[in-house]
Amino acid sequence: MSLVALSPLDGRYQRATAPLAPIFSEYGLIRARVAVEIGWLKALAAEPGIPEVPALDAVSVATLDALSGDFSPADGEAVKQIERTTAHDVKAVEYWIKQRLDADPALAQQREFVHFACTSEDINNLAYALMLRDGREQVLLPALDRITALLEALAEATAALPMLSRTHGQTASPTTLGKEIRNVLARIARQRAQIAAQPILGKINGAVGNYNAHVVAYPEVDWPALSRRFVESLGLAWNPLTTQIEPHDYIAELCDAWRRLAVILIDFCRDTWGYVSLGYFKQARIAGEVGSSTMPHKVNPIDFENAEGNLGLAAALFGHFAEKLPISRWQRDLTDSTVLRSLGSAFGYVLIALSSLERGLPKLSANPERLAADLDAAWEVLAEAVQTVMRRHGLPEPYERLKALTRGEKIDAEAMRRFVEGLDDLPADARERLLALTPAGYTGLAAALARGA
Repeated sequence: MSLVALSPLDGRYQRATAPLAPIFSEYGLIRARVAVEIGWLKALAAEPGIPEVPALDAVSVATLDALSGDFSPADGEAVKQIERTTAHDVKAVEYWIKQRLDADPALAQQREFVHFACTSEDINNLAYALMLRDGREQVLLPALDRITALLEALAEATAALPMLSRTHGQTASPTTLGKEIRNVLARIARQRAQIAAQPILGKINGAVGNYNAHVVAYPEVDWPALSRRFVESLGLAWNPLTTQIEPHDYIAELCDAWRRLAVILIDFCRDTWGYVSLGYFKQARIAGEVGSSTMPHKVNPIDFENAEGNLGLAAALFGHFAEKLPISRWQRDLTDSTVLRSLGSAFGYVLIALSSLERGLPKLSANPERLAADLDAAWEVLAEAVQTVMRRHGLPEPYERLKALTRGEKIDAEAMRRFVEGLDDLPADARERLLALTPAGYTGLAAALARGA
């Protein structure tokens, strides 16, 4: 951890964000650009209509693959050194590759087909696409799945544990703790599915998306077909119609899904914070931890507070990406370039939050005694059950009678028992069923729903 890092992503939280660093860092971007440039040269060599780039033998293929596959931070520094002269980051990558090809007689002849007919955005859009794909599949979704597994275990363990609901912050019909966790899991699952299914698009079609230079140089080549084969060979979806840039609509769609997920997790963090405050959850005490600099008794829900704060930062960035990136003046302006460089920051905040949740969730344990005490102090919540049964059996003004008894009042077991016993026109079996009902037993199908039934 660097004490002089400008951003906490690379300072205080460096350990949490480390898995994303090789993907979204400047090094990761350069490495992805090299992979695209090398892949394009290989695609040209495989095209029969371009005889000036002959088919590559196994040795040359291995050499090219090593340039991208073994690309190291030291290689990245070498590219940056070239950029100090070129003042152009993609051109520096091109020159670095050409330097490496010059050392190989079999490949030196193809040096001018590095970056052939490409604009920088042909390389950049594919590089960022690879970064987004790898970040999603290698780091972020696995981290989210670890949180899901912890929540699944918690939902199962507390599926039948009754809990007082608090709609509008007031006592309401009981649920179970596990059912409330299952609600969150269902919301997460929906967003995860959309994130995982979001196509990652790419293009390689020249300066303004029309294959202008390509057609002049090789009019007989089916450039759209070659472009499609190449983009799909990278594991990406092909976008056939663009300006100079891939329009980033898919990035906006992806960011919108991540933003929704972040907001859902913020909602969960706040609810969990509240349940800790109410005593519904107890938190494990960690040896050596301090909850307050002055109040020794404190065990604060810091992991959920940390997650909430970082999710808010992520959501704000994702919102800006989704609004800004699809907008580009005419065939291209440069405002997307600087914004795209911050993609990793948003995902870094997400990963910090997920790491905090991964620490915080195992510390939680339900407090059945506290949950039971709250329920036993809220017999007024049975008013719903009683008036609904009265409705079934045609008793007059059931809602109004229960409202008069309970609205704004604390009702105990005895008061509810007296009211039910006074319902002489209610069938005996229905009256007995209501007399046997308690707040803790009034949870409907919550336990079954919590178990996914």
